[in-house]
Amino acid sequence: MHTFYIIVLLIASVLAGVLLGKFFGEKEKFAKNLLILSAGFLITVCVNEVFPAVYQSGDSHIGLWVIAGVIMQMLLESLTKGFEHGHFHHHSDSQILPVALILGMFVHAFIEGFPLAYETEVFSPYLQGIIFHNLPISFILGAFLFKNKNFSGYSWLVITLFALASPLGVVAGHYFDVSLQPYFMAVVGGIFLHISSVIIFESNRNHNVNWSKIAWVILGVALAFFIHSFHAH
Repeated sequence: MHTFYIIVLLIASVLAGVLLGKFFGEKEKFAKNLLILSAGFLITVCVNEVFPAVYQSGDSHIGLWVIAGVIMQMLLESLTKGFEHGHFHHHSDSQILPVALILGMFVHAFIEGFPLAYETEVFSPYLQGIIFHNLPISFILGAFLFKNKNFSGYSWLVITLFALASPLGVVAGHYFDVSLQPYFMAVVGGIFLHISSVIIFESNRNHNVNWSKIAWVILGVALAFFIHSFHAH
């Protein structure tokens, strides 16, 4: 039953982000702040929840899997061109998203679903991280696909593929031994670390201090710690 609720939450987070993108997609500042907020939340969940769980596995070489996750995300970004952290200007003049970008986003979300296969909590910190990560990506996706207020079959196909990617990862994870969960978690932890750090530490114009960006990061961190205070290990 846990798996059913987890899948519902994963799909709902994508649909919520897409709807926000459809109606508020022209508000670039809103999208940017949502992205930064999610990065602060994601890196906090990563450091405070994901990594401690990973290193409790007892494997002294588990860190290599974290590094593998970082490298994997770097390779995926050769397909997505940074779409997942707000860089969709590469495709702004096009009416459709390239197949390579869709494939990269699908693989990214599919892998994130693996560690949830044996999750014993319905709303675990790891799932919270994915949900907060899904919102800004789906926002950008919705803003792009519906920028001309169109409801094409292609748009809904892309949204459906992305919405089902993580749930399919959850289902696929059940075909692997539960002992592999820490390794899946380590890989995704590396992916989270790379994405959130890129968003947070991207150079500001003229390398000036961006107080607004810092405030949104702190708000994301505070939100993660607030929700964490209700989580019992």
